[in-house]
Amino acid sequence: MSSVTIHPSAVVASSAELGKGVTIGPYAVVGEGVVLGDRTTVGNHATVEGPAIFGEDNRIFPHAALGFEPQDLKYRGEPTRLVVGSRNVFREFSTVQRGTATGGGETIVGDDNYFMNYTHVAHDNRIGSHVVMANCSVLAGHVQVGNHAKIGAFNAVHQFCRVGAYAFMGAYSACRQDVLPFCRTEGMEDPRTFGVNTIGLKRAGFSDERVEALQKAYRLLRKSKLNTSQALERIMEELPGQPDVEELVGFIRTSERGFIK
Repeated sequence: MSSVTIHPSAVVASSAELGKGVTIGPYAVVGEGVVLGDRTTVGNHATVEGPAIFGEDNRIFPHAALGFEPQDLKYRGEPTRLVVGSRNVFREFSTVQRGTATGGGETIVGDDNYFMNYTHVAHDNRIGSHVVMANCSVLAGHVQVGNHAKIGAFNAVHQFCRVGAYAFMGAYSACRQDVLPFCRTEGMEDPRTFGVNTIGLKRAGFSDERVEALQKAYRLLRKSKLNTSQALERIMEELPGQPDVEELVGFIRTSERGFIK
């Protein structure tokens, strides 16, 4: 505790566990059952409730509210928790809630994610790593977000939907079905895909060959006259041994709510 810095006006529960180099700002509140990893910072007026476990080097900005009980009318005080990895950034007024008993009991956030102002992560979400949620974007309960997904400002994702890895969602999109990995999706009332997220994938280090394989798969899926099942079979026949393509196909085949086309 000697390396921990706590402002005199902050309130820290006796059961909270604070790692080396943790900093708690003015009027911040760290509740019972909270674990903050090394070098995590909690800004002024931010509140972290437990049970919640945070890894190292997380940055929690002023007025963020993390680890509160879920906004689920079925919740009756069951023991659930929030589990957060390392190097995440939670900007002002962002909210992340604990899980529910019916959803596995945990909300899980990976590493290196960036949650901008007023973003909301509801109960039982599973957020991967390197995800960016832009201002005022919201995820309903039981949503899964793949690694490196980019969720634009004022987006809303319906409960039980999935957002695939490396997906790019344009601003003001209302998503009621799964969002395809590697693709650009946007639209307020009737969102749809606009091809492979070529720029984003190349920025992420994808080779031209990987991007081209995904583009071929997308054309077969969306531009051919084949139905979805036929298109997936053709994709696997024509593009064997391509891990990205296999992930796209597997994502579609395991969709329970259908996917945005």
